[in-house]
Amino acid sequence: MTEKWENNEEIKIFREYLRIPSVHPNPNYEPCVEFLRRQATDLGMDFSVFHPVNDKNPVVVLTLKGSDPSLPAVMLNSHMDVVPVFPEKWSHPPFSAHLAADGKIFARGSQDMKCVGMQFLAALRAFKKDGVKLKRTIHATFVPDEEVGGKLGMAKFVHTEDFRALKVGFSLDEGIASPTDLYPVFYGERSIWHVYFKCSGTPGHGSLLHKNTAGEKVRYLVDKLMDLRQHEVKRMENNPELLIGDVTTVNLTKISGGVQSNVVPPLLTIGFDIRLATDVNHDDFLEQLKHWCEEAGGGIEITFEQKEPPVPKTDLDDANIFWVAFKSAIDEMKLSIRTQIFPGGTDSRYVREIGIPAIGFSPMNNTPVLLHDHDEFLHADVYLRGIEIFRKIIGKVANC
Repeated sequence: MTEKWENNEEIKIFREYLRIPSVHPNPNYEPCVEFLRRQATDLGMDFSVFHPVNDKNPVVVLTLKGSDPSLPAVMLNSHMDVVPVFPEKWSHPPFSAHLAADGKIFARGSQDMKCVGMQFLAALRAFKKDGVKLKRTIHATFVPDEEVGGKLGMAKFVHTEDFRALKVGFSLDEGIASPTDLYPVFYGERSIWHVYFKCSGTPGHGSLLHKNTAGEKVRYLVDKLMDLRQHEVKRMENNPELLIGDVTTVNLTKISGGVQSNVVPPLLTIGFDIRLATDVNHDDFLEQLKHWCEEAGGGIEITFEQKEPPVPKTDLDDANIFWVAFKSAIDEMKLSIRTQIFPGGTDSRYVREIGIPAIGFSPMNNTPVLLHDHDEFLHADVYLRGIEIFRKIIGKVANC
């Protein structure tokens, strides 16, 4: 029953890539590099490897020169790394790329995002087969480290001379699956703040009622931040037009401190994952956090594991020729899309930060959202349909 998919060359290539366990916390990218080197040879593309940070975190670039290399190039970006797995929770080994009888391909990375990287190359393979020449140069980039923030990959790469030499004018990157007919299209991202509050207070014996303890300060801050969280929950409940990317999300993620149960500790630390909506003023928000620390009693140090600046959204108007071309392809295929702010973080934020327009799009509709989940899968037919969709999109943006 699976024969029609097993014998498909593009499905074979996709499954081979999925079997490479480039998984955190210690991904080995060398098998990915060698696999991509073979793909470049097959496609007749130039092949380059850059190391913007260190040898363990390569950036691989496959280049197809356009007929007019003076034009800004198109970057087709994907990341090689995938998040950790808990094999005992999977129906099939997570790096087996198991093809089920109903066409589902089970593997870590099947949705996030080895699918998109291989669909990009499959679209270019189709152009080659049909003798299609594209006007703009295409760079298919495969980067490391995205799943843990991109600091060893795209975040550094965009500031190198090697990147500037690519002359990138537009980037296509990952989106997310959709359980409905709609395809989400992402043109911006919230700013990620991973913030810690180190609350110092009066220590002492647990049988007494000391004043100005670390626990009291923790309680005050948790109340304030959870009230903000509830406010954003209510906003979404009261306005069905709002999506998760339109609001600020607040989640308590870490609590640490204390030495034993009968000792009031001198220090307790709480950590929050905060994603600031694009309309939030960062300076004002930081001042609000500082004000709450003072109200809690002072003696609180704010530190950041991650504190991203506001990044401009990609303009979706007639002045953006790449958006016009993208939308033209979507309309010709009669696809239903919804433009929105990405709920998480992708490498597109680093590209937009240096002024390059970027769109996030993964052609996976009528598909449950399983990125980072157990039993992540993508149906073979959805994957193959995605190749045709990217073929139309890439053709439009590369020739605009």
